Amino acid sequence: MSKLDRLDLKQLRVFQALIQEKNASKAANQLGLTQQAVSEHLKKLRDVFDDRLFLRKTNGFVPTPFAENLAIGVDKLLLEFSALLSPTVFNPETIEGTFVIAATDYAQQVVLPGLISQLRKKSPKLKIIVRDFELDKVNELMESGKVNLAIAFPDYIPDSYPIIKLFEEHHVCVTSPKASIANKTPTLAEIASYPSIIASPSRPNFKGSIDDWFKKFGLKRNVVVSAPCFSIVPMYLETTDSIAFLPSRAITSLDLIEIALEESPDSFDVIAAWHPRYNEDALQKWVVSLLKAE
Repeated sequence: MSKLDRLDLKQLRVFQALIQEKNASKAANQLGLTQQAVSEHLKKLRDVFDDRLFLRKTNGFVPTPFAENLAIGVDKLLLEFSALLSPTVFNPETIEGTFVIAATDYAQQVVLPGLISQLRKKSPKLKIIVRDFELDKVNELMESGKVNLAIAFPDYIPDSYPIIKLFEEHHVCVTSPKASIANKTPTLAEIASYPSIIASPSRPNFKGSIDDWFKKFGLKRNVVVSAPCFSIVPMYLETTDSIAFLPSRAITSLDLIEIALEESPDSFDVIAAWHPRYNEDALQKWVVSLLKAE
């Protein structure tokens, strides 16, 4: 009997669940199987592929390098099988399931309200999970299928992933109407020395993307507060005599004053990205088309 004859679809689904969950019990729950059944399927998979596939650790499994490489092909194969059983015409109104979006704090404020509104109107049976964008885990989450779409900035996304540019954005210098610098026209040197608040959602520190821009002028910012997200910064500005550089679309309708600058910071792109395995997935293509139309 050939190896192909010893392999069936259920075993591949067990393999995919184990890659995603890294835990036999969780994989069993995902598939509606017993843990013993998962173990039996894993035993057959190990025999077919002549590899351990998963190594035990304290609270689950760690995939072997062979298993990690195999996962890409298995995901693609299962998607193709799924396509065979799906209607040839994609209908958003009847599509069911869950779509997971990882988005930066900024994208959650600016991009997702419009997208989620569209999804709820056009695909009412589709459930949506929005999770924070985790820079250190984005590749792992997208490769494992735990995230379908990421909305962030180009530097945050692996080069091998397909992307679309949503729009171009730029930072503006803002402060509270009560701040001592409000309604003034300070020099860049005065801006650099003024107490500044930054948003550092990826890693908690006192460095921001604007620092390199200031270096061009031989200046260093006086950063006094580092916040974990953009959305909280306006509240801190309200209670402190300080300034912040925030994306222009994130301050619409807020009670903030924009400070005119001698020079403008470099613009940057806001993008959407996904794993290459979803290039031909009908739901993925449709969601991306909604973003393009925004």
